Amino acid sequence: MKYEQLAKDIIQNVGGKENVNSLTHCITRLRFKLKDENKANTDVLKNMDGVVTVIQSGGQYQVVIGNHVPEVYADVNAVAGLGGESSTAADTSGEKMSLFSRFIDMISGVFAPTLGVLAATGMIKGLTALLVSMGVLVNTSGTYIILNAIGDCLFYFFPVFLGYTSAKKFNMNIFIGMAIGAALVYPTLSAVSAGKPLYTLFAGTPFESPVHITFLGIPVILMTYSSSVIPIILSTYVGSKIEGFFKRVIPSVVRTFMVPFCTLLITIPLAFLIIGPVATWAGQLVGAGILAVYNLSPIVAGLLLGAFWQVFVIFGLHWGFVPIAINNLTNLGSDPILAGMFGASFAQTGVVLAILIKAKSKKLKSLSIPAFISGIFGVTEPAIYGITLPRKKPFILSCIGGAVGGAIIGAMGTKAYIIGGLGVFGIPSYIGPNGFDLGFYGAIIGMIVSFILGFVLMFFTKLTDDEPETGKTEVSNNDVLVKQETVFSPMKGDVIALSQVKDEAFSTGALGKGIAIEPIEGKVYSPVDGVLTSLFSSGHAIGITSNNGVDVLIHVGQDTVKLKGKYFTPKVKQGDTVKKGDLLMEFDVEAIKAAGYVLTTPVIISNSGNYLDVIETGKKSVSYQEDLLTVVI
Repeated sequence: MKYEQLAKDIIQNVGGKENVNSLTHCITRLRFKLKDENKANTDVLKNMDGVVTVIQSGGQYQVVIGNHVPEVYADVNAVAGLGGESSTAADTSGEKMSLFSRFIDMISGVFAPTLGVLAATGMIKGLTALLVSMGVLVNTSGTYIILNAIGDCLFYFFPVFLGYTSAKKFNMNIFIGMAIGAALVYPTLSAVSAGKPLYTLFAGTPFESPVHITFLGIPVILMTYSSSVIPIILSTYVGSKIEGFFKRVIPSVVRTFMVPFCTLLITIPLAFLIIGPVATWAGQLVGAGILAVYNLSPIVAGLLLGAFWQVFVIFGLHWGFVPIAINNLTNLGSDPILAGMFGASFAQTGVVLAILIKAKSKKLKSLSIPAFISGIFGVTEPAIYGITLPRKKPFILSCIGGAVGGAIIGAMGTKAYIIGGLGVFGIPSYIGPNGFDLGFYGAIIGMIVSFILGFVLMFFTKLTDDEPETGKTEVSNNDVLVKQETVFSPMKGDVIALSQVKDEAFSTGALGKGIAIEPIEGKVYSPVDGVLTSLFSSGHAIGITSNNGVDVLIHVGQDTVKLKGKYFTPKVKQGDTVKKGDLLMEFDVEAIKAAGYVLTTPVIISNSGNYLDVIETGKKSVSYQEDLLTVVI
């Protein structure tokens, strides 16, 4: 296994296999559902070679890997013995999540496994539409029919695929879920609905429905469930509860076939009689409502979508738009929502191209090249996490470019007609029934403007964090440039979390991030190269500014300022230049304890707000000059 060691390290630092409820992946992320996220070593994972970053959002613990996440996912499953997309452990953490977080978690769990093939079939369908629009194919040819079948197959039978993923998400027999989906798209029912109705329900209302058949005398409102998403998800959820009931009451000797028998016999009629029609009407109302809001100001809607899409991606919230888009395609034939974000990835890519041209650092250039290439094809996580977000301003500029492109797309009435590929592969998604219309050109213009604006804004903006600074370490984490400074231990003793310090000024992090040491020897050594910027007259606290600007405060004991310097012997004076390992101070451990003072010593980064992160050591005890804190610059 290529990523065996990385897989082992990831499993260990998410709290072990026993802490994993489920695991899926998308284009760049491993998406864990953990029993207890507090058991995960987030800082260790963030700093691990092979991991881009960690995102905790939507009830998921997301470990960002990069474009090769499928291989890592396979190795993680193999190493941990999870046996597929989820473990067999029951999900016990749902009650700890907010309603919104549970919704995002459910949506991502259902749709993420289909993302690759959904994009692939959409690209084929888009290519077919492009060839027809260009006159290369006619829509009556055998070539067109077969290509269109390839492009349409997943979306047409989407309830079957979602029956599978929904069943896995709801801990249901996956074949029961698929059977429910297959029943919803059973072709004979479509043929029946084409005939003359027996009578009509709800005549004269928006819910007017012809009735062609009945079930046990109850009228069945036949809907078109091909390409739908809400009916199958709800039906599978209800079916999972019904299955759970029969698992409890049916004897194990006949459970293998009687549980599916009873579950299908109840769930599928319910789906046709109640769940399907109600869910379809609800979907139609949602689609109409969203379209009405969008039509109030397509420009503003496009601007907001373009500006914040990458923020949604960072937190995994973009999954909330997936069912909306598919619902719009099913009920309206097109979707204007996801169209607004089309320029966002190109704005990000334009910014990266400008950085690639401007950068002096060979390392930054080498990281920008693959980020630029993947960005062209719509995968922007390497660019976001590795290049733009750590430098803040480039990320903001990319959001501006995406906003302008989104506004143009909204103004020109661009709509997506299929769920297609990402990046340049998404262009055919905007070819409408009439070919190259104004909306299609709006997508192209919005894409180009986003790219150019992102490039220009970044090109004329000063690039910070380019050349490596003396004393800083560059670490390549899966194509991510991380600049960091190590703060070494100034003392020997036991390590405790800063939150356990009794002084709230330290424990709450008000004075900065860091860690605390319970010293066993009365000596303090310099943890960095720098300048002694403060030395309290009482001698109990020392401030050092490193050569890289990191402010380190060492505060020996609690309330020891009241000793007024007694038992403390400074070895340096304020303004002195110090090197790592220089003796700064000696103090009498026993005398201070005898005087009734606690010697717990916070070591904090007082300007930690200026940096991406401050990572504490995982050791329980340290000696002089061992790694204590890592400041991610």
